[in-house]
Amino acid sequence: MTVDPLAEIVTLLQPSASYSKLVEYAGRWRVRRDVEGKPVFFAVLEGAGRFVSSGRPPLIVRKGDFVLSPVTKDHVVESLEAPPPGVAMTPTEIGEGRFRVGPPGEPVNLRMQVGVCSFASPDAALLVSLLPAMIVARDEPRLALLLQLVGDETRHARPARELVLERLLEVLLIEALRCGADILSAPSLARGLSDDRLVSALRAMHARPAHAWTVADLAAEAAMSRSAFFARFNRIVGLPPIEYLLTWRMALAKRLLRTRELAIEHVAAQVGYASASTFSTAFTRHVGMSPMRYARATPAA
Repeated sequence: MTVDPLAEIVTLLQPSASYSKLVEYAGRWRVRRDVEGKPVFFAVLEGAGRFVSSGRPPLIVRKGDFVLSPVTKDHVVESLEAPPPGVAMTPTEIGEGRFRVGPPGEPVNLRMQVGVCSFASPDAALLVSLLPAMIVARDEPRLALLLQLVGDETRHARPARELVLERLLEVLLIEALRCGADILSAPSLARGLSDDRLVSALRAMHARPAHAWTVADLAAEAAMSRSAFFARFNRIVGLPPIEYLLTWRMALAKRLLRTRELAIEHVAAQVGYASASTFSTAFTRHVGMSPMRYARATPAA
């Protein structure tokens, strides 16, 4: 069975759109984004600007660029001709779904579609940790089309709007992750899936999470020696192979527990544990509460 780990993780995240708007920027301007922890995307429709965030070199974006940050921390968007120090502006609404930043009367030097999402999954922090911190895609027509559909859907109260938006955002995230690049090439699942050797091991783990995998087994899937595989996986994905497997098993276990359809021993078997007691011990150590308590404490899926 062929399994796509990236699609599985994005689906488990349960993305939804908070808003999507068209913003035009004029003159010398600077905007500090205050959407701590939420996924943000920017599609540059015209002109150019600069993204500045802590721990990363400034990023110049131009027409046709798409930027996705699954977890947004502090970052600033500003004009290429930097405004005076201390200047921070807020967008002014100029029409339905349209905003402007910058002094009145100044020519527009950047237009972007800006969107903020949220992840409904209780495991969002765990799952997002497997994704790149920032993805940049350039001149991808499919992304432009998806963004147009997202923007249109957020502005109209059509039947099944939330379901349509959730599916559009799933496709948008997957498309961005598979065609974009992390600007610092930080370790992530996306990098692992683009690695010719590691992709086989990752797909095997996701296809058969209940299998009693060892590092040697996974190395064989990747056609590598055990030591070379371990070092490569750790460097590219950012976690040792068995730790990644544990993370994925716990995410699956949480989903199964939230359905409240299976007994603990059946959940244990589906995520690779021979008994309910060994699963409960591992789950409690990883999550901070027992499987039974977790099932009672979280809303049913």
